Amino acid sequence: MLTNNKKGVFRLLIFALLQFFICSCNNKPLYYTVADFNNLPKIDIHFHYNTADIRYLKFADSLNIRLISPNVDTEMPIDEQLKITASIKKEYPKKFAFFGTFSVDSFNNAGFAEKTIARIDQCMKAGASGIKIWKNIGMVLKDTSGRNVMVDDLAFEPVFNYLEANKIPLLVHLGEPRNCWLPEERMTVGNDHRYYTKHPQYYMYLHPEQPSYEDQINARDNLLKKHPNLNFTGAHLASLEWNVDELAKRFDLFPNMKADLAARIGHLQYQSLTDRERVRNFLINYQDRILYGSDMTINEQDADFSQVSKGIRARWFEHWAYLATDSVFVIKDLGGQSVKGLQLPRNVVDKIFCKNAEQFFGN
Repeated sequence: MLTNNKKGVFRLLIFALLQFFICSCNNKPLYYTVADFNNLPKIDIHFHYNTADIRYLKFADSLNIRLISPNVDTEMPIDEQLKITASIKKEYPKKFAFFGTFSVDSFNNAGFAEKTIARIDQCMKAGASGIKIWKNIGMVLKDTSGRNVMVDDLAFEPVFNYLEANKIPLLVHLGEPRNCWLPEERMTVGNDHRYYTKHPQYYMYLHPEQPSYEDQINARDNLLKKHPNLNFTGAHLASLEWNVDELAKRFDLFPNMKADLAARIGHLQYQSLTDRERVRNFLINYQDRILYGSDMTINEQDADFSQVSKGIRARWFEHWAYLATDSVFVIKDLGGQSVKGLQLPRNVVDKIFCKNAEQFFGN
């Protein structure tokens, strides 16, 4: 019997042979170059579009990028987010999609599940491609006894039953990077350090009374065990960003689970510093389960369109070039270390950056 590791090697060998055969027949090179970036279709599944300014969508379109904007149960009112994204979706259905969301403010009130299901219906009727839930479940929300409410809490069962029965896709941000529970000197990437400096309320190392990293992951895994047919995408590499092998284990356990790369490519780059082939082989082995996302946000106060759009393009290009080419980058968030791109095969790049997310433009 083949072990999981041997199965992975076997899959890689078969894939490499098929890729070589297909590219040879089509007279195409095996890999992309940096010059291919503008011309290839791409989808950013995790781009927070919190403004009615349509210039950013047109800018993305000029780079052959379609956008999917997740509504989030924090800061900007969710009704306002829904109004903006539903309006853009209605006007540009082939270039823009969004995930709706629901509030947990009434969690401790009677009728929470019914109210939440009604909100889900409202979002779907407005054109949503699915529903997004956020880390406030597990990290902020508390029941009447002051206990943190985790995502596998029985009170959510009717909601997840409804999503599963109606085949409504779910984009889920639960927990945080493992760095969130580590002292600053042990954090692996600079952007985590910056984020928790600005948001100490979410820096769990400072709040040892809160649920642990393992508690967050276990609650998510329990949810998937109870609802194996959920169309489930774990945002931010499903909060298993620190080790591709851990995410591979979940993919093997939960066949309907996918993950996006939003705000976690730096963690892949960190791992590829010491074992580039392991990261590369993971993305090839699970090429049908990974979706590109950036986690960038635009707001009404972003008045300097030229400057903002320049920064957005730079981020998109760096992410694409790291995955698609063997270019070498100096990564500020890794202390200025140089990282060589993974140069994934063309077919894998096409899936991660486009084909795996096309389902969300189907309605």
